[in-house]
Amino acid sequence: MEDLPIYISLLFGLTLIGTIVWFYYASKSKTFLIVAICWTLIQTFLGLSGIYQYTEVIPPRIMLFGVFPTLIMIGITFLTAKGRIFIDQINLKTLTYFHSIRIPVEIVLVLLFYQGVVSVYMTFEGTNFDLFSGVTAPVVAYFAYRSIKQNKKLLLLWNIICLLLLLNVVITAVFAFPSPFQKLAFEQPNIAVLYFPFNLLPSVIVPLVLFAHLVAIRQLTKRK
Repeated sequence: MEDLPIYISLLFGLTLIGTIVWFYYASKSKTFLIVAICWTLIQTFLGLSGIYQYTEVIPPRIMLFGVFPTLIMIGITFLTAKGRIFIDQINLKTLTYFHSIRIPVEIVLVLLFYQGVVSVYMTFEGTNFDLFSGVTAPVVAYFAYRSIKQNKKLLLLWNIICLLLLLNVVITAVFAFPSPFQKLAFEQPNIAVLYFPFNLLPSVIVPLVLFAHLVAIRQLTKRK
């Protein structure tokens, strides 16, 4: 990992900042911004400490300390009254454009693949079709909000499809990760996420993308 070109880390860092700022712009919530920054700092410390680099435990530490807490936070947000108020005030149009952030994420993954630190399965050259979500996000946002009345059917269908694409990537990532769960990519597993700053992909960026889809689906299916 020490031999990685610095521009890959810089591109990822800009993508991370863009993800948080863009979601903040959609939510206009200072509480979200504070929580996101604090969580990112915690994950930065854990990534730099090397705690994620020992993988022969169940569950892997990146899941235990990086992924599971975000899923719990998402669950609490949906299950509490204050959380649902926060969810329902997020701007859905901005949130749709937000998914364009997946384009630089996919570029970073391809660059990491060519450096030998992630599996080909994690790129659009393999079984990762998440680039579709990033490329179509501005197109869907444009057509969904072209008239005064939003096109709910288009937005809902698109969010469901892109959520399934995201889940495909997540499941593949778990199977291509060097751990007792590994089923794929034994010759070139996903080791990048064990190191800073790329541990922030599964612990910060992916949870925010997942949350964005769940927020959209709730808003689009909620009875007024």
